[in-house]
Amino acid sequence: MFNTQAFGLKLARLRKNADMTQSDLAERLNVTRQAVSKYETGDSFPDVTILVTLAEVFSVSVDELIGAGCPTEGEAAILHGLAHGKVTADKATPEDVAALAPLLKPSAVEKLTVNLARQGINVSRLMDIAVYLSDEGTQRLLEETDCAGITPEMLEHLLPFMDFDSRCRILDKILNGEMDWHLIKPLRVDRSLVEAAVIEGVLPDEALGIRELA
Repeated sequence: MFNTQAFGLKLARLRKNADMTQSDLAERLNVTRQAVSKYETGDSFPDVTILVTLAEVFSVSVDELIGAGCPTEGEAAILHGLAHGKVTADKATPEDVAALAPLLKPSAVEKLTVNLARQGINVSRLMDIAVYLSDEGTQRLLEETDCAGITPEMLEHLLPFMDFDSRCRILDKILNGEMDWHLIKPLRVDRSLVEAAVIEGVLPDEALGIRELA
């Protein structure tokens, strides 16, 4: 797992060897001195696009900077790609993305997660990443993964991160037969709607037995 403290120690060493103050470096990076201080202590990690500038300031490679954090192969590939404006999860695992997710922008996490989903990664292995996604990102995750692998428990985990429109799209997928009807339970759909769907033959009679229906 990428170690921000080890990265910070490397950054502090490079800065001191270059006879620069934190304020000097902050000015080069267009950030505050406090931000540089947090980078060096490992309390935060710079936007990955700054890595290229850091490499130029200290005349080192981006890979050397990334390597200071002792990343896995997948984490290193992700960070290298993002630093150069590319999003790739070809060598990454869900664990790699989950480990880096707190350090990345939601848009980057979304693209990485969707790439994993397109590789056929089961949705259950992507649940830990959902907390770092936007509502739209969560919806895209559900659209790109194998819906057959989603359980009511997984959907329950995702619901806090989904807006009303996203929940409606999930309901539409259930009523269209694209997702398991048991997912009606965590959605807590209005009973009258379920009754109408049962009458129309869209849902089985067992759906009426779900106690959590509103």
